[in-house]
Amino acid sequence: MNQGGTGMRASTPGGLRNHHERLILAILRRSGPLSRAALAQVTGLSAQSVGTITRALIDAGYLDPGEPQRGQVGQPGTPLALAPNGALFLGLKVGRRRAEMVLMDFAGTVRARFLRDHAHPDPDAILDFAQTRAARLLDPLAPALRGRLAGLGVGIPFSLWDWGPEMQPWRERDLRADLAAALDMPVWLENDATCACAAELLFGTGGPLPRDFLYLYVAHFAGGGIVLDGQLRSGPTGNAAAMGSLCLRGGGQVLDHAAVAALERRMGRRLPADDAAWQIPDTVAAAWIGEAGRALAQAALAGAAVADLGLVVVDGAMPGTLRDRLAAATAQALPTLPCAGIAVPRVVTGTLGRPARAMGAAALPLRAQFLPGGALADERLGAR
Repeated sequence: MNQGGTGMRASTPGGLRNHHERLILAILRRSGPLSRAALAQVTGLSAQSVGTITRALIDAGYLDPGEPQRGQVGQPGTPLALAPNGALFLGLKVGRRRAEMVLMDFAGTVRARFLRDHAHPDPDAILDFAQTRAARLLDPLAPALRGRLAGLGVGIPFSLWDWGPEMQPWRERDLRADLAAALDMPVWLENDATCACAAELLFGTGGPLPRDFLYLYVAHFAGGGIVLDGQLRSGPTGNAAAMGSLCLRGGGQVLDHAAVAALERRMGRRLPADDAAWQIPDTVAAAWIGEAGRALAQAALAGAAVADLGLVVVDGAMPGTLRDRLAAATAQALPTLPCAGIAVPRVVTGTLGRPARAMGAAALPLRAQFLPGGALADERLGAR
């Protein structure tokens, strides 16, 4: 499977080309509804420029004006918000045991979702799933709304053939090209953990994030994402912040310990794909959390040493209580590591959990077509 260079992520460009239009949409996405006066203050643009830009965005269907806010000095301000029907995005997540297809609107709400469980992901089966489910998601839409579809984003682990002999067919496949031809729409493709990082930054509910942070995502295996200067960095081959592959002191890699697969080895059985069905003896959970937290702490410290990252977000495809405990164990393990000369980062829990990868996949066309320079954050949006 092609996973390097521009061919992997290339697509037909579209969406907005004006930087200030994209900037205003990005600010409203992170801050919620704002008046034109507030947008002028935040962006530094003149009131006249903001008025011209926002009128164009309203006319294009990307913004909804709310009711004027009265009871203030001067003219009543009209809050502007993202119009949910401004654009639609498809997202496909390919996982070790489950594929997921979602339809997401311009406000970041997942409107519909389809799931497919499998023993392992097969390229032809994934292509068929994407075709049939995309049709079921789009066919019921009114023509005008269907015309708002911006494209499909795909989140998939890289180097799938390393998982075993049954995964060798992926070595020669270009899933992005196959999907673009089959669906006749623009398609973007990124590493699934990178997609999860994008989703946390765009749709996370924990408050504004800083311009620089490391993101660690624990699913069947572990992966990561990195944000620098407010932008998600995927690297020249799309595999930046592949923290699951990081070598550990004493041998092995992060993914040997901080992975649902490692938890299943301890339990001697597979865990269900639905969080609500997880039943784990606390002694087993505690032992795994301690082991995984120590591995993630080494990844967090490596990120701090390389890029001076002061925040680490720990998320994963598991119940929320387990994610909280994993983040806490990571924070507790950090001071026990040799860290002379390194500012130990703060650790917080991610807010999206299992849906993050599919939502982040759907956000790929959103990033490409509606955010300034592909940026997922702006220095004016604050930090948590």
